[in-house]
Amino acid sequence: MLKTFRKTGAGLLLVASTAFAQTPAAPLAFDVASVKLGTIDQAKILAGQQHVGLKVEGNRVDIGISSLSELIAMAYKVKYYQIQGPDWLGPTGQRFDILAKMPEGATKEQVPEMLQALLAERFKLTLHRIGKETQVYALMIGKNGLKMKETPTEAPVAAAGDDAPAKDTNMKISGTQEKGMTITNTPVGTQKVTMVDGILHVEASKMPVSMLAEALSRYVDHPVVDMTELKGNYQVVLDISQEDIRNVMRSVGAAMPAGGAGATDTASEPGSSIITSVQQLGLKLDPRKTSLDMIVIDHLEKLPTEN
Repeated sequence: MLKTFRKTGAGLLLVASTAFAQTPAAPLAFDVASVKLGTIDQAKILAGQQHVGLKVEGNRVDIGISSLSELIAMAYKVKYYQIQGPDWLGPTGQRFDILAKMPEGATKEQVPEMLQALLAERFKLTLHRIGKETQVYALMIGKNGLKMKETPTEAPVAAAGDDAPAKDTNMKISGTQEKGMTITNTPVGTQKVTMVDGILHVEASKMPVSMLAEALSRYVDHPVVDMTELKGNYQVVLDISQEDIRNVMRSVGAAMPAGGAGATDTASEPGSSIITSVQQLGLKLDPRKTSLDMIVIDHLEKLPTEN
C-alpha cells in the first residue's frame, strides 16, 4: 500500500508539475495606455515643451512623437536597421504619443516588455527573428590610435546606456540656432551645436561609442557597428556638412531648404565630412559583411485600435 501511494503520489506530483510548467505566464503589460497621433513641432522641442522618445517618472511612462519603427526598436532593443517590414514602416511614417501607467512593482527596465504587449494588442504586431549576412561599416580604432578623450568619471551622469530604457531627462536648451546652442541633460551629456561656414559643429561631453556608431549610421550608406570594444564614455566632436545634414533630414522625412545661414555654394561629397570627423577621433570605418540579428515584421497595422 505504501509503495502504491508513493508511486501514485509521485505520479500526481509529476502531472501537477508538468501542467504548471505548460501554463504560460501572462505577458507583462501596462495597466492603462493611451496612443494618439503625434506631430513634431521643432519650436516646441527647442522650447522644451515637446520631447521625442521615452521618459519614465514613477509608474508613468511617456513616449513622445515616435514612429512605429522607433517603437519597435525600443520594444525589442534593436537598431532601426535591424527591422525589416513594409515600405511605409520607417522614420518618415506617422508618429505617435503614448501615455501609460505601469503595474505596481514594475520597473523602467521592464518597459520594453510592456511595449511589446502594447504593440501586439493595439497595432496587431506579429514578427519573427532571423540572422542575416549584411554589409556594414565596422567602427574600429584607427592605425594611429584613439584621439578622442574619455569623459572624466566626475562628470555628471547622463541618461542610461544604449540598450536600456532612457533615464528620466529634462533637457534644457540655451542660445539660438544662429549663434549656437547648448543643450544640457541629454543622453550624451551636454551638447554644444554651432554652424560655421555651412558646417555644423557638434560637441558631446559624454557619449558611449555604441551611441556614436548609431549616430554615424544615419550619415552613411550602411549600418555602422561598434567593434572598438571601448566601454567608456567619450568627448566626441563631429563636423557635419550641409549635404550630410540634408541626407539625414530627407531620410526622416523632414524638409530642409537647399541653402541657409552660412551655407556655401559648393556641396561636399556625401559622407565626406563624416569620414573626416571619424578619422579625427582616431577611429575608422571598415567596410565588411557580418551577420546581424534581424526582426522581420509579419503583420502590422498602420494605426492603433481605439483607446
